[in-house]
Amino acid sequence: MFYLGIDIGSLSCDAVLIDEDARALAGAVVPTGARNRDAIRRATDEVLRAAGVSRDQVAAVVSTGYGRDRVDERLAAVTEITCHARGIRALYPATRILIDIGGQDSKCMLLTNEGKIVNFAMNDKCAAGTGRFLEAMARALQVDIDEMSGLDAGAAGTVTISSMCTVFAESEVVSLIAEGAAVNEIVRGLNRAIAARTVSLLKRIAPRHAELPVAMSGGVARNSGVVHALGESLGCQLLVPDSPDTVGALGAALIARERAHLSQPAPTSSR
Repeated sequence: MFYLGIDIGSLSCDAVLIDEDARALAGAVVPTGARNRDAIRRATDEVLRAAGVSRDQVAAVVSTGYGRDRVDERLAAVTEITCHARGIRALYPATRILIDIGGQDSKCMLLTNEGKIVNFAMNDKCAAGTGRFLEAMARALQVDIDEMSGLDAGAAGTVTISSMCTVFAESEVVSLIAEGAAVNEIVRGLNRAIAARTVSLLKRIAPRHAELPVAMSGGVARNSGVVHALGESLGCQLLVPDSPDTVGALGAALIARERAHLSQPAPTSSR
């Protein structure tokens, strides 16, 4: 049998399918759009098709993300924090700190050696430093969001972004462009500002974070400029999966497998 994890967020709906041995068979990332049920269906169909698995072979589904209650066939709905922690530990067992920056919020989690969550901090009141923030900055710079990742190449770090409010930061970027500031310097300033805000969040849960292995998940982890700026601020190299967007969905799939096994009746012995 197979197990499906679905992470429905503000920007994307992510799905991961695993087998009985907890091996990931397929993953999908589709835009959420205005109709999250359609996104759930598309992501589910994509992973099933990629793995060559039919829907009736899926033993259990666990959902996570802000739209987790919209998944009708779920066995359970589990918080993003739990799912991301479970997913990252499956990929990087030594992880003690996880930074998850998604479409509309940022989270920092402190884990024990066994992978238990002992503390976390979340920036859920403002989109500063998240995927939405980067989208707004890309519009102001008139570049595609995917281009942002490498646009700080060669920058000396001469530009400082003083505000992390999306509206004020956008105005600041527009003013810098008018003053003739180089695009790579502006992007470098944005990345450093995101890193500073994230490190401030991290210090709330782990003031002595030095030498603890740090991993990153969420769509913003695809932005190498942000990852590099965070590594500089923390003084370490971050562990980043090949598909950071699907870490939460992977964790949800692993939890689906675990809970399905727990719900199965114990075998009876016969004489």
